Amino acid sequence: MSTLLTGATVWDGLSDTPAGVRDILVEDGRITRIEASIPASEGVEVIDLTGHTVTPGFMDCHTHVTITPDITGGFGRSATATALASLPVLRTLLHNGFTTIRDLTGADPDYSTLDLRDAVAEGLIEGPRMLVAPHLISARGGHGDFSHTLGDQYQSLPRLMELAAADGCDEIRTRVRTEIRAGADWIKFGATGGFSSPSDDPTQTTYTQDEMDTLVSTARDLGRPSTPHCYGDEGVRRAVRAGVRSIEHGNLATAETLQMMMDKGVYLVPTQLTVLDDARHADDDAFWKGQPVYKRRKFQIHQKALLDGAEHVAASDIKIAFGTDAGMFPHAENWKEFPTMVSTGITPARALKAATSVAAELLELDGLGVLSPGKIADIIAMPGDPFTDIDVTGKVDFVMKEGTVHKRP
Repeated sequence: MSTLLTGATVWDGLSDTPAGVRDILVEDGRITRIEASIPASEGVEVIDLTGHTVTPGFMDCHTHVTITPDITGGFGRSATATALASLPVLRTLLHNGFTTIRDLTGADPDYSTLDLRDAVAEGLIEGPRMLVAPHLISARGGHGDFSHTLGDQYQSLPRLMELAAADGCDEIRTRVRTEIRAGADWIKFGATGGFSSPSDDPTQTTYTQDEMDTLVSTARDLGRPSTPHCYGDEGVRRAVRAGVRSIEHGNLATAETLQMMMDKGVYLVPTQLTVLDDARHADDDAFWKGQPVYKRRKFQIHQKALLDGAEHVAASDIKIAFGTDAGMFPHAENWKEFPTMVSTGITPARALKAATSVAAELLELDGLGVLSPGKIADIIAMPGDPFTDIDVTGKVDFVMKEGTVHKRP
């Protein structure tokens, strides 16, 4: 099937502004021509996108497709039920314009996200292509250990709720190898505590430098990149010294630590929507109704540092890759990361690059993230101009993935 997209303003994923109205010819799943005018040949489907802006397919570098905002609510489901519940999530993300996602942890001891990845790749289910880190490798008592949620009478049986807990270099090394044996594309670990976990704080560094070095080097030896869940400054610094490829969150990092990341070529995935929304509402009683008291208290303590941290990111030249933490909030709202980034001083062009060309760099997907001849035809369109109205990123009404149309105006 060949498809001709016509009438839209085209942005290539690299430039600071769109190129103007262009036609795009797609053949056999790849872009073959981008020109001011391309005649329609016999047998070519023509799709008129007049009034739209066309961009590369978006990439969300931090999702949790098997998790819902009620994190522990999924612990009572089987792995099969978890996977089935994720099917509409994957379709929603794709129809939002996200043709690629990196899923960074499921909330069960099984490997359902790897099965979902493979089912999408085989065309059995509809969704974005997936890169997967199945579990969060965490110190006991750290961000990925939920055994604390068990009642006292169950504390002698914490294994499943510990998920991927590992302490000490030997146990960490074994856990990394187990994840990769199962098929992990990435290795994720907890470098600090978090906001949603009950027994730690986001400023606490939960692995030693030796433990992080061992984890990252073990993954590297087996050809896998690593990335940490990380808020606090010291955790970021240890992870960067260990050789991670990106930092997830990093919202409490100082300007000096961001410079250290830049010097080492480490990407930042700041997940600002979920963090800043909670921080901005830290003193709003209605907002926190029904949510854990410990979580709200942490946001009250760190509110100013989180808001200041967002300004540090906007003022820096660090490479930002788009990621949302979708699953911590409804997946359908992941596009709201764009206006949140812009609200902190990040330009629309930088935010859009974060979800296209820069994300492709981080994920080492050379055929994606840019619109040019020879690239894979992951192409989306939205009515209006996201460079002047970033909210139109939430109105994507055309989605093409590898030349196949999944949504059209």
